[in-house]
Amino acid sequence: MATDTPGAATAPYGPQTPGLRHSVAEDVFGILSGAFVASLGLDLLHSVNAVTGGTAGLSLLLGYATGVPFGLLFFLVNVPFFALAVRVKGWQFTLRSVAAVALASALASVHPFTRLAVPIEPVYAVLTGNLLAGIGLLILFRHRASLGGFNVLALTLHERLGWSAGYVQMALDVAVVLLAFTVVEPSRVLLSAAGAVLLSVVLVLNHKPGRYLGT
Repeated sequence: MATDTPGAATAPYGPQTPGLRHSVAEDVFGILSGAFVASLGLDLLHSVNAVTGGTAGLSLLLGYATGVPFGLLFFLVNVPFFALAVRVKGWQFTLRSVAAVALASALASVHPFTRLAVPIEPVYAVLTGNLLAGIGLLILFRHRASLGGFNVLALTLHERLGWSAGYVQMALDVAVVLLAFTVVEPSRVLLSAAGAVLLSVVLVLNHKPGRYLGT
């Protein structure tokens, strides 16, 4: 997913000066909290065998098909995208994203041992899971980090071939959801698609240039 670098903005109450940069402590806490919230959302999806878009959805799908723990798959699937991110987004963004993905992967492996072993209503789990994942991503974006993903590949193809990054991202996300039909029951796939749309809405409505003054 694309990230924007906020600069000067015009707020409803008049012009504002650019925000101060986050301190190291603020960045550390932001990445920790963003990874935690996102991992909690992904654990909810995993608990009801649902998927979502991006490498998170691909990792969930591979986990259902192979039995390999989601946390391990999520980190491994993102490794090739880290290599691309160095070129497309630079070392600072990449290292922050590696830290965020590693944290989210570790936390997603811990969450199942901390919640009660009771059935979770699928609609609640999918919608809440995607909402939390979106909120976690927003926090990470504010601290110049991400959870890896297809966006780096989309940006690379845009640079080299001129393809629309937005359409590439959408095609990859749709492909993940369609692949889920081979592993997950159809009703759960359709519910997952609705959840993925909710996650996208959260990002579209809340992540815009000029809406945030901290850097």
